[in-house]
Amino acid sequence: MMDKNTHFPQYRKLSNGKTFYKIVDERTFEEIVLMGEKRMSFKTVADKYPEMLRIKDMLELEVPFLLATEEEYSAVSPEKDR
Repeated sequence: MMDKNTHFPQYRKLSNGKTFYKIVDERTFEEIVLMGEKRMSFKTVADKYPEMLRIKDMLELEVPFLLATEEEYSAVSPEKDR
């Protein structure tokens, strides 16, 4: 379970290496999905219970989530091409 000492942002990725997450806080995350040469980014504010559980699972490194670094996230970010 997340504790009060969790520092944000936190970074995670899916085990397939095709989706990366930046967890901004307990209720917000940004997601980058790689589809071939395309990169799509989304921002989610968790106001529904399933979204809140997803953030909890990411923070607790439940399968299929893995720890990622800020460098990994930045490397795939669509922002880097602008």
